[in-house]
Amino acid sequence: MGMCFSCFGGSADDAIQTPDPETRRRQLAEAAEKRQKETTYRGVKNPEAVDRKRKKQEETEKQAMSTSSGGGGGLKFSLSSLEEEVG
Repeated sequence: MGMCFSCFGGSADDAIQTPDPETRRRQLAEAAEKRQKETTYRGVKNPEAVDRKRKKQEETEKQAMSTSSGGGGGLKFSLSSLEEEVG
């Protein structure tokens, strides 16, 4: 009977070494990030172009927000029209 279980004993070299918790967390985070990228770009032939286009659109929106808010309330008038009303 002892012969049946000899293959389960194995040597210490055969045991699978598990990495320390920090290394395991890092590996899991990398795997999750890879899966997220694959899901995000599923069906996209050129993901770099999509990223460039998205960044350019964000910059355009930021510029539009800064120019519209920097106008002092958005009221526009010319000095000539103001002088005509006063004078």
